[in-house]
Amino acid sequence: MNDQPWTIESIRDALHDCDLAQRFLAEINKAPAHQLLHVFAKWQRIAKNRLASLEGNDEILASEHAGEGPAEGSLDITDRVLAEAARIRSRGAA
Repeated sequence: MNDQPWTIESIRDALHDCDLAQRFLAEINKAPAHQLLHVFAKWQRIAKNRLASLEGNDEILASEHAGEGPAEGSLDITDRVLAEAARIRSRGAA
């Protein structure tokens, strides 16, 4: 996301997943006032991570389309992804 400030709408759009966006909207709408910033920050972090992964995917696809192989180490990150998913699930975020 350019240098624009994050908003509820921009977080929703950056999630690129209807179910995830619905979950975000439900959490932000049900959060007590003293928890709003915490919920917002959590979902902003999730949205940034999703955008970064989508951009990384675009770069890999572009290089493969150009006939180049993927960057070294870009394909075998299964353990790291699984560990991150487990960490996120343990906090109740995904």
